[in-house]
Amino acid sequence: MSGKDKGKDGRKPLTQLVQAGRKPEWTGMPGQPGGIVSPPVWRASTILYDDVAHLRQAAASSTHERLFYGRKGTPTAWSLADALTEMEPGAAGTMLFPSGVAAIACALMAVLKPGDRLLMVDSAYDPTRSFCTQMLSQHGIETVYYDPLAPGLDAHLASGPIRAIFLESPGSLTFEVQDVPAITAWARAHGVVTLMDNTWATPLYFPAMAHGVDIAILACTKYIVGHSDVMMGSVTANADWFGKIRQTAYLFGQMVSPDDAWLAARGLRTLGVRLAQHRDGALAVARWLKDQPGVARVLHPALPDCPGHAHWSRDFSGSTGLFTFILDGGDDAARAALIDGLAHFGIGYSWGGFESLALPVDPARYRSATRWQAAGPAVRLHIGLEDPADLIADLDAGLARFRAAC
Repeated sequence: MSGKDKGKDGRKPLTQLVQAGRKPEWTGMPGQPGGIVSPPVWRASTILYDDVAHLRQAAASSTHERLFYGRKGTPTAWSLADALTEMEPGAAGTMLFPSGVAAIACALMAVLKPGDRLLMVDSAYDPTRSFCTQMLSQHGIETVYYDPLAPGLDAHLASGPIRAIFLESPGSLTFEVQDVPAITAWARAHGVVTLMDNTWATPLYFPAMAHGVDIAILACTKYIVGHSDVMMGSVTANADWFGKIRQTAYLFGQMVSPDDAWLAARGLRTLGVRLAQHRDGALAVARWLKDQPGVARVLHPALPDCPGHAHWSRDFSGSTGLFTFILDGGDDAARAALIDGLAHFGIGYSWGGFESLALPVDPARYRSATRWQAAGPAVRLHIGLEDPADLIADLDAGLARFRAAC
């Protein structure tokens, strides 16, 4: 869904980004005309009641989007959650979490129980794999990894029923684009719940639930916040699963601070213009890298030779700033020479902020169902909002250092 497509109520997504989550009761004062533009920061732990009867009445009814106790949130967080829900056609609601990993963990715990089997994409984010290995296994939940580009999943049924399937498209390090509509159709036919980490594209470029996903997860730390200064995650679910997601979040005491929710909401308003610049800058850099000596391959979903590119062309309305390139030979020391001397790229984890980042990555360490093979070491880039010409010049010098070190 791009700025040209229509979202809920006939509004286009770029309009939704500006208007969503700004209910009059959160931006105005009762009895007064007009109001402020953005919901303010409502900080609260204790909520006061008029009398005992009022307190008991509140405890006996739904606390969703209603002041009850600080752990259940305030209008600052509800506003952001509502805006994220609006971005996903078919969504019933959104819960916010203190990190993307917390969102993934809570979503999986809401869906799975002891004895269940989970199909997990082999290209998943490493902390997702770690949660499966170190936590789900302790609860008697089996995780089976599958090839992100596998044409079918029927073979996995031979070992027993499958409760859920987890998608991440594109993959975190190697950027395989999955056939999400085919996988979700298969899942519905077999009564399997689908969860998807949609952080790379966001709902702006890929509305996951419109493509059949039951539960869509974002590391809002990345593009939603957009400024590398807040940790946050979100889980958006359809009517079948939102109640369970909300209940599980409450039981685990998961919440976000109103200050962080306000910063994330501010970031959301500029998501459209930021993603467009990340997209254009990354494409310029990726296309340049593709033709450089010392580069064996560029893994960017918008390039024709990226695994699953046909799925990206069919289903996505845009690309973003994160991709990987493979060096032609060399070793870790030569890769470090390239990265260490970069002037316009920071070296650090995460991505999605305004600044460019370069990170050495070794995908073979995180594979079990598939085998990673490459001509040389890999470097993951996040292209920020700098001028692409400066970034290209920086990488040009870095590749010269790499070639000299080989």
